Amino acid sequence: MKKRGRIVAFLLLIVLFAGIISPTASGVLKNIKLGLDLQGGFEVLYQVEELNKGQVITEEVVADTASALSSRVDALGVNEPSIQIEGGNRIRVQLAGVEDQNAAREMLSTTANLTFRDAEDNLMLDGTDLKEGGAKAAFDQNGLPIVTLELKDADKFAQITSEIAAKPAPTNVLVIWLDFEEGVDSYVAEVMKPQPKFTSAPSVSQRINSDTVEISGSFTVDETKNLSGILNAGALPVHLEEIYSTSVGAQFGEKALDDTILAAIIGIAAVFIFMILYYRLPGIVAVISLVVYIFLILVIFDWINGVLTLPGIAAIVLGVGMAVDANILTYERIREELRVGQSVKKAFDSGAKSSFSAIFDANITTLLAASVLFFFGTSSVKGFATLLIISILVIFITAVWASRVLLGLLVNSGYFDDKTSWFGVPKKRIHPPEDEVATLDLTTKFDRLDFVKHRKKFYGVFFVFTIAGIIILSVFKLNLGIDFSSGTRVEILSDTTLTQEVVAERIEKIGLPSDDIVLSGENNESAVVRYKQDFTQEEVKTLKLEMSEQFGAEPSVSTVSSKVGEELAKNAVYALGLAALGIVIYVAFRFEWRMGLASVVSLLHDAFLMIAVFSILRLEVDITFIAAVLTIIGYSINDTIVTFDRIRENLHRSKNITTKEELALIVNKSLRQTLGRSVNTVLTVLLVVIALLIFGAEGIRNFNIALLIGLIAGMYSSVLIAAQLWYDLKVKELRKTGGLDVKKEEKSWGSDEPVV
Repeated sequence: MKKRGRIVAFLLLIVLFAGIISPTASGVLKNIKLGLDLQGGFEVLYQVEELNKGQVITEEVVADTASALSSRVDALGVNEPSIQIEGGNRIRVQLAGVEDQNAAREMLSTTANLTFRDAEDNLMLDGTDLKEGGAKAAFDQNGLPIVTLELKDADKFAQITSEIAAKPAPTNVLVIWLDFEEGVDSYVAEVMKPQPKFTSAPSVSQRINSDTVEISGSFTVDETKNLSGILNAGALPVHLEEIYSTSVGAQFGEKALDDTILAAIIGIAAVFIFMILYYRLPGIVAVISLVVYIFLILVIFDWINGVLTLPGIAAIVLGVGMAVDANILTYERIREELRVGQSVKKAFDSGAKSSFSAIFDANITTLLAASVLFFFGTSSVKGFATLLIISILVIFITAVWASRVLLGLLVNSGYFDDKTSWFGVPKKRIHPPEDEVATLDLTTKFDRLDFVKHRKKFYGVFFVFTIAGIIILSVFKLNLGIDFSSGTRVEILSDTTLTQEVVAERIEKIGLPSDDIVLSGENNESAVVRYKQDFTQEEVKTLKLEMSEQFGAEPSVSTVSSKVGEELAKNAVYALGLAALGIVIYVAFRFEWRMGLASVVSLLHDAFLMIAVFSILRLEVDITFIAAVLTIIGYSINDTIVTFDRIRENLHRSKNITTKEELALIVNKSLRQTLGRSVNTVLTVLLVVIALLIFGAEGIRNFNIALLIGLIAGMYSSVLIAAQLWYDLKVKELRKTGGLDVKKEEKSWGSDEPVV
């Protein structure tokens, strides 16, 4: 009866999961906010500077400016904008889904100092003469769009219009300016231009006894709404300098979203198929827990009001690989216990217990890397780091707890007591109980490999790559993106095939020529144009208008000032250094200092190899590349920790070690026993990365290439470098002391089980 009860409980849990996920999944997906790169829009980072000499930029001034910007954004009708103060004197504005990006940027950056002047540019009225919130978009008697203003003092306005009406034509005008610059602007100089800078210049023929002013001109309805919104929000108390901006056309966002979701589905489906085929019954349980994992991540991200970006989707998909790794660690240990003749129940209990230490340590180190990435990253990278952190935490709920509960119900039901093949272990591979084979003595597919014997060859390959990388970097340098070198990056999308000649001709026509044009896409329908200088707001506006007209789609434009570029480069170095340092300290604390040292050498190898390959291939290094490096650091140390954990475990089971041959045996055995897990883990993550690389959006292509390189390098370094280096360091200790007291080592290493 108990057996049947556990099966029923398992099925009820599956029904419960399905009952919760099915009706709520679509609602959760609809509620999640999409970032700029998935729906279009723009982001701009302003540096708050003094408007007048002697002005002091205080926290209160910056807060007032952010409030004024918020009021202007409200007038745009943008859903859930993001306006954040950074570093004391900077304001970051993110407007996803805004339709008219040029109008929105103008509305935000316009200082909005409204003045009424005569033909000689003498000040007559200013913004202080207007009633608060008195600007309205309206229509005149002919149905043309206008802006009406309510004045505080009708008598003052009557007196001014009386004075101007007394002047001879054509000097009897009341010129309305926004942001008039003394000594620069002039009505006389502007009046002959086809598009004068002043807003309106109506003629005044008689005294006007009214507290309402109409501003008319060649306005559109949207322009009158924007102008009234700016005036009602009030004049900005400071000057705003754009030091970073990026804008994404709606077509780019829609295509990126569709491509990346397709890639994610393909990659995750491939992982599911692999897990079921290779691990059988536990694989089915893993798939169930992974579905719950993905759902929980999206729910939590929705709860915290997160913004989903392209790197964010990549983080979710990569998180699937990390969750799979936790399952693989457990399942491999269960299979080992089954092979030494343990019953299914005992194998499950032992495997779950012995794998927890490695899972805990591996995910904590990845959490360290993600936290550093969150602290130093820009907005989209912060989203990636946030999802990575959530993924790690949710892994302990699903892959560690939920999957064990589900598998435990099946195992303890008794239906699978003699069915080891359901766990991927045929009976012919099980040692008879009378053989008393310990886990340390298990045969593997890799028993012919002697890693320690050939370690000098591995070191040789390591040094060759290192020297080659140094030479390559010194000759070719890195192809730094605008994130680190400053400048402007323009991505053009066309319905037809592009050529460099066509693109060069179009950008030269508008006075923005460039020799750095790279075509991409299956049919060369996309082009990336780079400039060394960061564009002004007016240049961005001109470029977007002209390219939209020429190619039928609004281009994506990113500009980074030299000031921000230097900061991003500095922060990237800090991030890599801090992540590596934190991981090494943790590994040294949990294991020993030799393992910490071996780990950092392994990490440096992975990071350096990624950098060298990017230099050879001339791939662009941007902020997402740093995210990829930190992600690989987490994955690589994950693999290294699993290996060290097995070495430590096998050492604990041994007596005092007196020769380097005995130590070599333990290292080799540990590597052989964990190599299958390493291959399977890397394979599952590679399935996801390759799917993203082939089917995903162009915007994260280099990110995925970096991950691909890093995964391969990480597996090589953790198995063939880190473990071998630890062996050599340990041999030196053997020579000094004459042997290793394993019991003494246990005290310095701590318990197998971390305190949670």
